[in-house]
Amino acid sequence: MASVGPGVREIRIHTGLEHRVIYIAKFSEGTYVLHGFEKKSRKTAHKDVAIAKSRLQELVKARH
Repeated sequence: MASVGPGVREIRIHTGLEHRVIYIAKFSEGTYVLHGFEKKSRKTAHKDVAIAKSRLQELVKARH
């Protein structure tokens, strides 16, 4: 998901409902889940992208 940041990916889970997990796996110490949510429309809501972006920024800041 380039809209969140470089290296950020999305897992799509189909269970009758639609769920998404946004994560980043480019750091040697592990994979970080930035946000998980139920998707209710075709387009990802701006608030969900904003949450993932904010958490990515916090992660990068904490790693320095």
